[in-house]
Amino acid sequence: MNQTSLLEPARSLPVTDAFDVVVVGGGIAGVAAALAAARSGVSTLLVERFCAFGGLATIGNVTIYLPICDGCGTQVLGGIAEELLRVSVQSLKKEIPEALFTGIPEAWQRADATREERSKHRFQVGFNPDAMILDYERLLLENGVSILYDTRFCSVARDNGGISHVILENKSGRFAVACKSVVDASGDADVCFQAGEKTESLDSNVASGWYYTLENGSRLRIHCLSNRFTENCSRDGAEPPFFRGDDGREVTAQILASRQLLRNDLEKIRAENPDADLQPMHITTFPCFRMTRRLVGAFSIGEADNHRWFDDAVCLANDWRRAGPVWSVPYRALHGVANNNLLVCGRCISVDTTAWDALRVIPVCAVTGEAVGVAAALSVKSGIPAANVPAREIAEECRKRGNLLEPELVTAGARK
Repeated sequence: MNQTSLLEPARSLPVTDAFDVVVVGGGIAGVAAALAAARSGVSTLLVERFCAFGGLATIGNVTIYLPICDGCGTQVLGGIAEELLRVSVQSLKKEIPEALFTGIPEAWQRADATREERSKHRFQVGFNPDAMILDYERLLLENGVSILYDTRFCSVARDNGGISHVILENKSGRFAVACKSVVDASGDADVCFQAGEKTESLDSNVASGWYYTLENGSRLRIHCLSNRFTENCSRDGAEPPFFRGDDGREVTAQILASRQLLRNDLEKIRAENPDADLQPMHITTFPCFRMTRRLVGAFSIGEADNHRWFDDAVCLANDWRRAGPVWSVPYRALHGVANNNLLVCGRCISVDTTAWDALRVIPVCAVTGEAVGVAAALSVKSGIPAANVPAREIAEECRKRGNLLEPELVTAGARK
């Protein structure tokens, strides 16, 4: 049979629930968005296709909570970004540097530390991914977030210029949930794509997969394993093979290539340590892509925008790779164009390839998540579509929650 298509019978989907805000994706961005919305008093559902929160940070073992400072001794990210950093190491009693379990640097624990002292150590930590999974889940439950694990986002229903329902599927079958605002925290702009937004995809992802080994039953060590990649998201200078993150076959191919990379690395380590009992521990069970697909919004942030203040800024972003650059993130880069109640956060925000690598990481996921969670709640309470909520109101609320949004934090580096 050479049949190339099949007509699936139409079916009536049950609308099982209604929420003010539905957040799709339970990585760091989704956790922050759900917390921010729920703390505003609106009903919030967090949908996660795996059975743990944290995404690439926890299931993917990328266990460095990168800096919330500018590298020059000044903290530039606060709010939920700082809260989640502190929660991630709250149970850490003793540092294990070989496993990258490292607490808050001493200079950032002292209120009297000078800027010069703090400039010698970035405000970052290394965490135990399993402890983080437990602590983040508890934090979400304590704040009244409704959770759906093992549930895959499938599509949307649209009405009056926005999304009226998200369509989901899990062990119960396929169903719809009514919503007033939707946050795409999928990491892959899945909601944007299904809702008809303009998106950009990359085919330059490489094999990658961090893992632990337990040596002789007592020594835990992490192995930060990845083929070479580039800051500008291109193939030029990166190490093949390359993969797309928005194609099912290529996702599988990337996972298989990453597992082979791990096996090769483990074989090499064992050969170098023939008398040691080296057991792999906690390998990744998550496709470890850096950048896959993102929203092309009304404005895309670029490298040239660092140290530039935008009047519609709702959060700040720093550069984990080098000291100095700070971006103000305009609200235009965090909401849909074709859908007036669709918001985005994390690595699928509207940012071009010159800055995507800098703005895809944990702290920026957290601050953009909090900003859109606040925006979604303000939208619900005011009855104004999320895209039309005044950025100054979002910024004002974010400041009240401990976010740092002073223009001087952004523009200071430009004057040096």
